[in-house]
Amino acid sequence: MTQAALTHPPAAQAPAPAAPAPARGRLPRLPADWSGWLGPIGVALFAGLLRFWNLGYPNAFVFDETYYPKDAWSLLRQGYEGSWPDHANADILAVPQHIPLTSAPEFIAHPPLGKWVMAIGEQLFGLHPFGWRFMTALLGTVTVLMLARIGRRLFGSTLIGCTAALLMAVDGLQLVMSRVGLLDGIQMFFVLAAFGSLLIDRDHVRARLAGVTDGDRVRLGLRPWRIAAGVLLGAACAVKWNGAMILAAFGLLTVLWDQSGRRGAGARRPWRSMLRRDAVPAFLAMVGSALVVYVGAWAGWLASGGNGEGGYDRHWADGRPGLSPDTFLGIPLPQVSMSWVPESLRSLWHYHSQMYDFNTGLSTPHTYQSNPFSWLVVGRPVSMYWEQVPNGQHGCTATGGCASQILGLGTPLLWWTACFALVYLLWRWFFRRDWRSGAVLCAVAGIYLPWFQYQERTVFSFYMVVLVPFLCLAVAQMLGAILGPAGCSPERRRIGAAGAGLIVLAIVACFAFFYPLYTAEVIPMTSWQDRMWFTSWI
Repeated sequence: MTQAALTHPPAAQAPAPAAPAPARGRLPRLPADWSGWLGPIGVALFAGLLRFWNLGYPNAFVFDETYYPKDAWSLLRQGYEGSWPDHANADILAVPQHIPLTSAPEFIAHPPLGKWVMAIGEQLFGLHPFGWRFMTALLGTVTVLMLARIGRRLFGSTLIGCTAALLMAVDGLQLVMSRVGLLDGIQMFFVLAAFGSLLIDRDHVRARLAGVTDGDRVRLGLRPWRIAAGVLLGAACAVKWNGAMILAAFGLLTVLWDQSGRRGAGARRPWRSMLRRDAVPAFLAMVGSALVVYVGAWAGWLASGGNGEGGYDRHWADGRPGLSPDTFLGIPLPQVSMSWVPESLRSLWHYHSQMYDFNTGLSTPHTYQSNPFSWLVVGRPVSMYWEQVPNGQHGCTATGGCASQILGLGTPLLWWTACFALVYLLWRWFFRRDWRSGAVLCAVAGIYLPWFQYQERTVFSFYMVVLVPFLCLAVAQMLGAILGPAGCSPERRRIGAAGAGLIVLAIVACFAFFYPLYTAEVIPMTSWQDRMWFTSWI
């Protein structure tokens, strides 16, 4: 053999391709695009079953349903909230039904968009409990699907995303607020959708910065997902005003992501680059679009001014000098000429000043009011419906009578676990600089912390339904850590899976135990008492 043959051996002949193995009855593999949807859709269907099952029961106005469904019907018929006589509830629930709506305007404390959403169900099914609860149930179900996909994008794991969605599907507060005609569940949908939009925007920005070596100079161009987030947060504000604080928190979050992305792309002065190139576009995209959506939500009120009629205070500025009000949102204002502002918008400005005074000054004592300090530990849930059922009525066979209640109680074990999860996320964010933990904590801060400034105001724990998706994300992230990191030993993974699985099963069992209190199921009084773990729940 020659030296050349030793140093440069001939290439081996490629083997003939192996014949395909015979089929053994395996199930066909699904495309990768479907694998990330089947789990979320399955969890959403389970959540939808819980939320739509017997949705029209109880056939009654539950808690603040005495306000919002009637306002929604009024918006549908007249474009503004009219007034109702004292006997309106009985007339609406009577057979045959009588709807005694009047054209006289009514002062309302919240913007109209949430009631417009509720009006969709009333248009489809009428002014009945199923009709005014339909959209909250639908959005509550869609929110579960969104959370699964958001968790998958945030953590890069379909399992963790579906776990977060399953936890929310079995949260008692989210279930209750999806089965009653109140505004907070609608706001939850818009807030979570905005969070998901910002996550998509972040991923798109990272893709644009990939391979960039000078992050100071790159322009990120049009960002439709950030505009979408602004639109959704404007909708959240147009449901309830606390959406404004969430808008501020999410706006800060997205520009901090921009600064981090530019630093990772080699920017020498990432803060200056973010302030010069990203801060102003972010403000216009989010605050600007939010303001347009918010004012647009008042279109019915603004258009109701014909023939001297219309919504409350619609004609306040008619014939008045073009001067600004003395105060706006509690802030003293100088008296300046505002004749260039249309009278309708000046009337809207004045109306908002009155709404602000009402909302910040509401201090009338209520049996179920509570302090925000107690909300995370479910210290004082709100009883939204209560009926004591005597033996022999409505299926009650207990000698001591029965109870039927709707209690706005978050699944206790889930919420208590979430308290530990938030501590874990704080540790991850502070010591490991984990951006995912920081994103969830930013949402928690924007939703929860602003309520502490209203120590004298009458507030209720069910406001925290907007927080539920982020609590579930926090718990799911902690369960992922318990499961074990990628590449850990099989033994570690088995132990972690057992621990995480037991926690999930315990939460599901806790939900099943309290389920009768979420759906007004008639249960023996002794069974009801067994579920009153603390006197503050009564």
